[in-house]
Amino acid sequence: MPRPPTPARLLTALALLAATPCLATPPAVDQTTSELSQGQPARLPRLRPPVGTAVASHPQTVSLLVRNGYGVPPPRPVASGAAAADPLAPDVAAAFASLHSALLRDVPGIQTPARHAAADAAERAVALLHTANQTVATPQMVVVVDRNPAVERLYLMLAQPGGAERWRVMGASHVSTGQAGRVDYYITPVGVFLHSDAILDFRALGTFNEHHIRGIGIAGMRVWDFGWQWAKKGWHTDGEGGDIRLQMHATDPKYLEGRLGRPASEGCVRVSTALNRFMDHNGVLDADYERVAETDPRYKALLTGAHTPTPLAGRLLVVVDSSLPQDTPPTQASRPADWPSPQAASVAAAVPDDAPGVDATAGAAGK
Repeated sequence: MPRPPTPARLLTALALLAATPCLATPPAVDQTTSELSQGQPARLPRLRPPVGTAVASHPQTVSLLVRNGYGVPPPRPVASGAAAADPLAPDVAAAFASLHSALLRDVPGIQTPARHAAADAAERAVALLHTANQTVATPQMVVVVDRNPAVERLYLMLAQPGGAERWRVMGASHVSTGQAGRVDYYITPVGVFLHSDAILDFRALGTFNEHHIRGIGIAGMRVWDFGWQWAKKGWHTDGEGGDIRLQMHATDPKYLEGRLGRPASEGCVRVSTALNRFMDHNGVLDADYERVAETDPRYKALLTGAHTPTPLAGRLLVVVDSSLPQDTPPTQASRPADWPSPQAASVAAAVPDDAPGVDATAGAAGK
């Protein structure tokens, strides 16, 4: 025969009841859903407890609450696609939706990153923009690349005035940045890089190098040129660096595109053929080029016949590294004050060479 509960046990039981979420009032329903445990065929809405409800601290209870949607801290406020809480202006929303549809249609395997990862990338980008004295005055597309070797991802983001909480991620795709441990391979620099009409881009000829590799992709692929930038030598461990011609370009679709998602380049940002075409045709970073092309035939000739620029065209590439603290200074900050600055070619289109590691303007070129 069981013993009657002692006063101490009664107090313990009452304390546990007080710490358990009260379901007398139906909890609010979150619009997101989560998979139930294996073997459960149905899907139920995730539930949140009423405001102020205590959450039990026992590890097994907390684990169960997390699976059911309780006790989960709210996600940071970078929104994905149409899920943003902060409404866009009608014209911006229409342009965003149109570009987003084209991205999903034209770039296979486009990713929807986790909200915390997108939020972190946006926060890092905004911090670097502040350091570089760059201001986002109007809604515009920004290309954010996370060079973290465990990530190697490009985010297409709509940047808006007002801080990282107002940015929206449109989609993400794997890239390759600079690889460490190989001679003449530089680490892609962290910082803000302007794609302006001061440098004219060029297009790949599609020729093979001595290893039968198309270093910057098939013929016609766009090469975005961000000029000479300071970068650390990947084969040094003492922080020694030098200047590379920082570019963003496609790669060999047969042999190298499958390596996207891990460090593999000589310092540049490698993207897929499909993403290259998408950014080129939609003028994602061509805000300055569109303006100059109206009067300069060189820039007009560079833009393809299928070029239909988005009204949200921008001009900024921001490289971040989520493996480092957010307050890590940009790579340019490590450049010695007395380091001679190379003279960038005034017309990059005069350099049609597309062999990896070769730049006819002299100096190191990351491919």
